Amino acid sequence: MTPAQADLAGARSDVREVLEIPEGLKLDTPRVEDGAAFWRIARDSQVLDLNSSYSYLLWCRDFGATSVVARDGDGEPVGFITGFVRPRHERTLLIWQVAVDGSQRGRGLAGAMLDGLTARVADEFGIDHLETTVTPDNAPSNRLFTSFAERHGADVEREVLFDGTAFPDEGHEPEVLYRIGPIPRLLRAEH
Repeated sequence: MTPAQADLAGARSDVREVLEIPEGLKLDTPRVEDGAAFWRIARDSQVLDLNSSYSYLLWCRDFGATSVVARDGDGEPVGFITGFVRPRHERTLLIWQVAVDGSQRGRGLAGAMLDGLTARVADEFGIDHLETTVTPDNAPSNRLFTSFAERHGADVEREVLFDGTAFPDEGHEPEVLYRIGPIPRLLRAEH
């Protein structure tokens, strides 16, 4: 291991040391059979744009490596984050949806999933930036991503990505792009 790789490994272990997973839960890589639970959790949130049940199955199949599921003691999904590495921006993880079952809200699970996912995707894919979109009225997501940036010492840039008029459904809020990074703890060693 080169000195740069050792420094990187140390930085990533720091991320894991601060990772506080709520008691009785574990983070895992999603499997196809988790897709139905993802759909249910998203539906029951009553705030997320609900995708088709088929799309959640495909997401678990094709983007499981860049997503995370939180499981309870029985192995049942109680939260998830779906994401993907952006084409042509291979060092950026785009977060699509964050959802936590109502029984688990208020325990810090969303933050733990986000920290765990970014550490894993940094290890596997070398990401050092995070992107997501959040509507202005979504206070919990605004806090989640702002506190993530603060915890990791990263800058946050915000700009409207899609104005509300871009959506076919009337009354859709604008989607504000959060670009977080570079994330010092996730920076990949350069050769």
